[in-house]
Amino acid sequence: MAEMFDLAIIGGGINGCGIARDAVGRGLKVALIEQQDLAGATSSWSSKLIHGGLRYLEQYEFRLVREALQEREVLLRAAPHLIAPLEFVLPHDRSMRPAWMIRCGLWMYDNIGGRTTLPKSRGLNFPHPQYSAALKADYVRGFLYSDAQVDDSRLTILNAVAAQAGGAKVFTRTQCVGAARASEGANKTWQLTLKSNGFDGANTQINAGGIVNAAGPWVALWLKQSLVETDRQAIAKTGVKLVKGSHIIVPRVHQQPHAYILQNDDERVVFIIPYRGEFSLIGTTDLAINTVEEGAVITPAETDYLLRAVNRYLSAPLKTSDIVSSYAGVRPLYDDGSDNPSEITRDYVLKLDAQNDALPLLSVYGGKITTYRRLAEHALQDLAPYFSNMKSAWTHTATLPGGDIESLGAHTMAVQRLFTGIPSDFIAALCARHGSRVKAVLGDAKGLNDLGAKFGQGHNLLCEREIDYVIRYEWARTPEDILWRRTKCGLHMDAQAREQAAAFIVQRVPALIG
Repeated sequence: MAEMFDLAIIGGGINGCGIARDAVGRGLKVALIEQQDLAGATSSWSSKLIHGGLRYLEQYEFRLVREALQEREVLLRAAPHLIAPLEFVLPHDRSMRPAWMIRCGLWMYDNIGGRTTLPKSRGLNFPHPQYSAALKADYVRGFLYSDAQVDDSRLTILNAVAAQAGGAKVFTRTQCVGAARASEGANKTWQLTLKSNGFDGANTQINAGGIVNAAGPWVALWLKQSLVETDRQAIAKTGVKLVKGSHIIVPRVHQQPHAYILQNDDERVVFIIPYRGEFSLIGTTDLAINTVEEGAVITPAETDYLLRAVNRYLSAPLKTSDIVSSYAGVRPLYDDGSDNPSEITRDYVLKLDAQNDALPLLSVYGGKITTYRRLAEHALQDLAPYFSNMKSAWTHTATLPGGDIESLGAHTMAVQRLFTGIPSDFIAALCARHGSRVKAVLGDAKGLNDLGAKFGQGHNLLCEREIDYVIRYEWARTPEDILWRRTKCGLHMDAQAREQAAAFIVQRVPALIG
């Protein structure tokens, strides 16, 4: 007999994982179904920021900005190992937005979200020993404000970890290839057909009282391909606009801890963000595309766009040869009718279909990583009438796995005192990924020799114990899962080290999971 769930969630990105975490805490039995790896698409293609979206004020997205700023505070408390405050410097370009407009926007940004633990914005005069680092001498003033930086893929994965700890069943590398409303004895239920993407390609049948379609870029495609005709015809037509965003990574532009937000001559903004100690992350572009496949890689035109945007400001111009890595991805935005990809709303829209007041299907359109938790709350609020046993909202005061620490700095020092035989900078890197769970990663290790096989060097070392941990407890199955999503250590390795690590991981996975 097919296993019965209260809720089946399609999509293991930040929205799907966030909804799963919230739902299990409200007493629902949940199945989370992801066709590839958790955070394998949009949720690892972001600019790695938890922010209100300063530029959205110009588009009158006041509700979105207010909610995002409030969520910034919630997430800073929930995951202090993954999310850290970050200062942003906005150099003033006199040919663009006037200073008074920027001051007004920053005043609103400081206040629209209510009380904040981050510093208020202020003006700057250049040259400045810290805040004008790497800038041309042309810029004589600027503005400083605060937001936060996040490890986006780990944030997603830890929401799934929390969901599983609460009782959710997590299916990765599994597609939902069919869904239909049907009768199961005296009860009506959703019947779902799941197909494993593993070697056997076996099908599994499950039943659910409701479905959440959080498939991200595939949200509309899933409705078209997986629902039976009678259910598909009943769904109101709602569009998703696919917008490609690309980023480049270069050696660190300056050694100061702040980021830059730069006004471009097309009225967009481009970020230069300190990234993983050694690098600067530059992005993003906004290009409307028709298919997810079109968003797979950055184009030469996008590369030129980003370099030209930042070189307007930098005293030492960047060249294509400076780029050490890049990534491109697709943002599935709600189609609000705008022809300009930069002006399409970043807000989320939830569409509920429930035939005969039963068996709900909730589809999620749009959203941004900063507001994923509130999106989950709103999704479950919409579903509450169909689940009489559902408990009240709870995630606003809860920490994520590993986040039950006073601060990352204090926690790191405490762990360093426990593991004195392991280099302190490597301990710091592990703490930033795993928080309070780092002791489970290290186990009884006394020194580097106890960590097993090692790849890379310095604080960006990838060791066998961490590889084993993410395979066992975080659904990692491929080298890409580990090198680029669970740890991002691949960025710090040369090609030979990456190949060696990949070969080891390929052998290690079957040894641990059978």
